[in-house]
Amino acid sequence: MRKILLFSLFLMVGVSTLSSCDKLIRKFKARSLKVGDKVDSLNGVYVYYNNSVGNVEGRNVAPDGYNIGLRYQCVEFVKRYYYEHLDHKMPDSYGHAKDFFEKQLADGKRSKRRNLTQYSNPSSSKPKVDDLVVYDATSFNKYGHVAIISKVGENSVEIVQQNPGPMASSRETYRLKMENGKWKIEQNKILGWLRKG
Repeated sequence: MRKILLFSLFLMVGVSTLSSCDKLIRKFKARSLKVGDKVDSLNGVYVYYNNSVGNVEGRNVAPDGYNIGLRYQCVEFVKRYYYEHLDHKMPDSYGHAKDFFEKQLADGKRSKRRNLTQYSNPSSSKPKVDDLVVYDATSFNKYGHVAIISKVGENSVEIVQQNPGPMASSRETYRLKMENGKWKIEQNKILGWLRKG
């Protein structure tokens, strides 16, 4: 019993140390980054470093006049991803991140504002790669957040995001589970996801 207790304690200290090391590495990397530096990419669409989440570097407008968004906010990345990779322009090209999810729409219904099908979290439709994920506002961020799903497994989804904060990663993985016949991404601020097609 004593050996099991000691092993458990050693394991907890090890995990805590690894977590602290990861934070230190991110902090060190963040110091060397400048706003506008490329930090990741998905299907050839770059994710840029923005330092403070409130920072804005002007508006990104496509050559055809389409409003992509404020550089280098989260909305700018997802709209640029949909524009460049999926050849999709939203009828309403404005709004904060949380506004991408229309709470009055039923699961699987079409959003006329975005010309995308909207799914609630949880949903009868399993998330797919390229879905646009929408997070609700928090006490620290009244505008919400958006990201793109980059991988879907049996029990997990990976997202790619821009502007998660100076120390946060551009990629996160969440648990995905089937519950009462519906798919749920286990992140309590995710309102749902939007899909082309």
